[in-house]
Amino acid sequence: PCTFPMKLWLLVNSPCVHSVRWDAHGEGVFIDQGLFEQELLGVGHSAAGDEELFKTKNFGSIVRQLNLYGFHKLTVSPTSSAVGSGPGPAMAEGETSYLDGPLHYFWNPHFRYDHPDLLLKIKRLTKANKEKLDAGLEVTSRLPDDLQH
Repeated sequence: PCTFPMKLWLLVNSPCVHSVRWDAHGEGVFIDQGLFEQELLGVGHSAAGDEELFKTKNFGSIVRQLNLYGFHKLTVSPTSSAVGSGPGPAMAEGETSYLDGPLHYFWNPHFRYDHPDLLLKIKRLTKANKEKLDAGLEVTSRLPDDLQH
């Protein structure tokens, strides 16, 4: 099964998805909440026939997933230079407006436009993993439940 960070990677790099975009440096993602809800959560119209990408219609659940995988929400003004089409295909001049808003910006050191290999380093933040990170230790893939203490 596709992990949450991998789904996000596929979305932000898809020319068909307009609600998720790279920042100008390819180091963070902008998510247009209103558009995301319509486009990917099926809010406001029936998503009949579409395979549900996320098993939720609640944007708050998406934010919770981002937090669980170590993404940090940063505050940026929509007029800052960070808003743009990113390093991907160029958008029409001036197409940096997000009509549906609010606009959210998320950053993770291992989520980079030019480094899909880093996705492997994004781990779900379990209690044990959080303790390791707080202690400055490397977090590796999860052990089976019967091996955890």
